[in-house]
Parts: sequence; C-alpha cells; structure tokens
Amino acid sequence: MRQQFAELCSIPDALGKGTVSKLLMAHKWLPSLLTELYEHHSSEDLNLLSSQLLHSEQSASESAVSESLDAGGADATATGARWDSSSCVLIAYADTVSAKDQPGLRCLQSLLQKHFNGLSSVVHVLPFLRSTSDGGFAVASHEEIEQRFGDWNDLAALAEGRQLMADLVLNHISASHPWVRAFLKGEQPGSRCVLAAAPNPCWDNVVRPRSSALFTTLATDRGPETVWTTFGPDQVDVNWREPEVLLGFTRLLDLFVSYGVQWLRLDAVGFVWKQPSSDCIHQPQAHRLVEVLRLLLESRCPQGVVVTETNVPEQENLSYLATGSEAHLAYNFPLPPLVLEACLSRHADLLNSWLARWPQLPQQTGLLNFTACHDGIGLRPLEGLMESERLLQLLKQCEQRGGLVSHRRLADGLEVPYEINISWWSAMAAPGRDPSHHQRARFLLTQLLLLALPGVPAFYLPALLATPNDNARFRISGHRRDLNRPQFQLDRLARLLADSESDTSQVVVSLQQAMAVRRGQAALDPFAPMTVLSEGRSDLVILQRGEGPGTLFAIHNFSDVRLSFPLSTLTNSGSVWHDVLNGHSLVEGQTALDLEPFAVHWLTR
Repeated sequence: MRQQFAELCSIPDALGKGTVSKLLMAHKWLPSLLTELYEHHSSEDLNLLSSQLLHSEQSASESAVSESLDAGGADATATGARWDSSSCVLIAYADTVSAKDQPGLRCLQSLLQKHFNGLSSVVHVLPFLRSTSDGGFAVASHEEIEQRFGDWNDLAALAEGRQLMADLVLNHISASHPWVRAFLKGEQPGSRCVLAAAPNPCWDNVVRPRSSALFTTLATDRGPETVWTTFGPDQVDVNWREPEVLLGFTRLLDLFVSYGVQWLRLDAVGFVWKQPSSDCIHQPQAHRLVEVLRLLLESRCPQGVVVTETNVPEQENLSYLATGSEAHLAYNFPLPPLVLEACLSRHADLLNSWLARWPQLPQQTGLLNFTACHDGIGLRPLEGLMESERLLQLLKQCEQRGGLVSHRRLADGLEVPYEINISWWSAMAAPGRDPSHHQRARFLLTQLLLLALPGVPAFYLPALLATPNDNARFRISGHRRDLNRPQFQLDRLARLLADSESDTSQVVVSLQQAMAVRRGQAALDPFAPMTVLSEGRSDLVILQRGEGPGTLFAIHNFSDVRLSFPLSTLTNSGSVWHDVLNGHSLVEGQTALDLEPFAVHWLTR
C-alpha cells in the first residue's frame, strides 16, 4: 500500500484538475493512514473522522477547481513543479521589522515589497499565533494572531504576489493553551489532548533536545498530575493518540490556507509520538502523521508544500523524504555546520566529502538548503561526519566571535553540545584585529553556495541584513538564541539599504543579482544533476550542475589566499568561458582562472 500511495503522490497535477485528484486521493488513502495512528478505534469511527477532516475543505476545493479551469491552469500546476530555479525562502519573524503605530506584518510587507524582490518568492513567517515563550513556539491559541503582529487580513496581504510558509508546532502547546486549561479542570474533549504520564523507567531512553526536565507536575482540580514537557515547562506535549488533536490542527490548517498559507513547516515532528521503552523519536506513527498532514494540505491546496524540521543526524532527517509520500522538502541540517567549519578552518575537505555523497531523493522531493536561521546551528547532524577534536575547534572559534553553545541532556544525564548560538554575520568575522577583513566575501561565499545546490535555497532575513550578535537583547532575556533574533526599525533599514556602500545593501543586491542569474540557468534547476569535482580537496568546492552544452561549473574558493585554477580541470576541449555570476567572459585561450580569497565563479561554455 505504501508504494502505491507514494507513486500516486508523485504524479504531477494536470491543467488545474489537481484539486479533484488530490481530494479523491485523500478520500481513498486517509482512512487507512488513520488506522495506523488510531489502531484501537473502530473502522466506523475512523471513516467518520476521515469525513470530518475532509469536509471543511470540499467547497473551497470545488471553487478552486473552477477558478483554475477558467484560468486555463497555472504553469506550476500544469507541470507539477512546486518550486523551480526562481524559488527561494526568506525566513523572518513577524516582528523582525517595526515602525511606530504599524503592526509587524505590515512593516514586513513594506520592507519586502520595496527591497527584497527576487529574494522572497516564499516567505516563512515564524510563529505568529499568540504565544507565551520560546520565540512564538509555545503557542497559546490556534485562533488568534499575536496582537502586535496585526491580524489575519495583514497575513493575507503579505501573501499577495508570493507564497507563505507557516509553522504547525505539532509536539506541544503553551501551558496557557485552552487544552491545558481544560486538562486542569478535567473538561472534555480538551483534557484528552494533553499528554499525561507518570515518570517511570520505561522512559529512560527518551532522546532529548533540551537539558530541562522531561516531565512537569501541574496542580489540577484532581490534585497534582504529571505531563510531558519535552521542550520545557511552558511547552506541554499534546496527545496525538487522541483524534481531537488532529481535528484541532486541521482547523488551524484550514485557517492558514484560507489566509494564503501554502507551505507548512512541521516543527519538531520527530518527537510527536511517545512509545514506552523506546527513544520516543521518529516512531512509525510520526511518519504516518506527516503523510496525513500532506494529504490534508494537498486536498485543500494541490500545490501545497510540506517541509519537515528535524534537527537530527542526517539519515534520520532524510527518512521523511525516503518514501516520496511524506514531506516534499526537508531542512538540510548538516549543511550549516559543515559550511561554517569549512569557512572558519579554511579547509573544505569534510564539506566536499559530504557533498559528494549527496542523496538520491524520490521525484518531486528535495532539500531546503540554508545556513542561518532563527535557531542555533545544530550539531546533532554532524554525528558521524566530524571528529570530536575538529568539532571542539569549531566551538572555540565561534566563542571567539561572541557565540555561545547550548546543550542537551542524554539519557545517562550527561550534557553535550546541541547547537551554536551566533549570528551568521558575526560567525563570518576574521580572527585578529580586523574582524571585517574578508567578512563580506566569506558571507557571500556561503550564501552563493546555497544557490548552486540542488533543492531550494533559504535565507534568514537578519543574516541578509549583515547583523552581528545582538548582545543587548541577550543580556535582557538571558536566552542564547536571542543573540540571533534581532529586531529593526523600518526607517533605519531603509537608510541602510539605500546606502550602496553598506554591507547590508551590498549583500542584498549581490544575492538579488545572483538569483536573477540562477533563474536563467537551466543547469541550476532544483532537480538538475550535480557532480562534485573537488572531492579530496580542501581549498576549493567545485560543483558541476546540469549536463551537455548548458553545463555550469560553480567554483568556490574556501581559502584566504589567491589561487590560480587551471581551466583544463573542467574540460579537455578548448572553450571560451563565460562567468555568468560576475558578468564577464574570459579571454579566448585563457588557461587559468585567478580566484580571489573566498571568491565564487559560475562558468559556462
């Protein structure tokens, strides 16, 4: 059954009829998936649940079909491609930008419209629902947007002319959420939505992302009761064995889609299912839940995209893409620490070795390639990829640049490094007296590498604004991740972006130009083949993208010295080379390319 489902999921939608096919697919496969989640429920109950999950979107789906057919079908729908070489994700909090008497979503919209054309085809607005902590990830309401961000109409306005990505925070809710309040009072059905458990030895092997207590005791009307708090005491785990939880998140999905959200980020999805005497991560039911959410999204939005966020070792992360019926995209978590280490050590050997093993993925799936994000730079993805001494040097180099290291607790109580908290701009600083030496070149090298890889590039807005560690915010909050969660005044940003000499302006303009080039190069299509020509080297990363006459070679100098690169390395035949990234042709007969420190060149014949 799983293989048949995967094959159906990979079939491109045709000429606007995708909504019908996805709706029929959902009706066919959803009951069997629900059986795997809720094995103790009768088939009658599960058929009723399936109908409830699909009922709310039927009229909207029928309307979408009619509109699509009237319009002759959108290009993306006709080809089945959910993303192409013009696609990139811009990541930002709803209050990253502010102005007097203006809600955050409107300020963000104003900034993007004026200054980020080409870099914001998809905008990931980090959690914007009312919350109580953890940068919005302790969600207190599945119905209300945080007041200072604006309202649902502001979200819909931001969606005009672009696609929106929003978070489903699946593992937990705020201790102030209505479900937790219902749990305290014993009111149904909300009380069943909270995951209660008495601590006992069967939970000794639980994999933890934090060093806080796994369980928290709450004072209920029935007396003290213990609940799961995997991510901290203000983030109470939900009980996915209860169908009401799925119904609640489906109502939130409907709300998202009705206001323009097409991409879903499934936050910490690997932790959602707790099985006694297991490690409680990546359980089979977690994978089935991803399939269910994909079906529900596609039945409402045929070109919708499900993105899984699992900051874990590489093969665990890729498991959500392996069947072709779960996620469309997965965050490429090994990439940030490997790129960072290559830049700081000026040795790209580990990065080259890893790139040479780029995974073969099912059709219509891919990786979301990023360096900076709102969280720290995850270290679990380095397990098995970097020896401990080299990792230790990386941690020291980041601390020298003002970064901090957060830890998680193992089952035996030992705490180990979990992530590096540092702004990407500060991480690119040079050692010694002049931190700005080659800083912009290093930064652009790392971001341009994203554009040369298969998949979809993603940029974190504060990083593109060339922002150093926000030490002032960290001192106020005490939260290490706040080093990399700065906020800006809209008028100040406008001045920086208008100053052609500022690092902010230089970075944004350079990446806009690179994205424009990427859009015109078939070799840089997200699904075009990639060959690594630099395996075994530590100075350069050389990627061959595409095949035949349109082949493109992306050359990255990860060293801090000038190099002469023999062009015969790329081809034996005489060629006139054009550097499409930097906009000039090489001299006919030229046999070598001079590479400045941290330079990037995209060569075509």
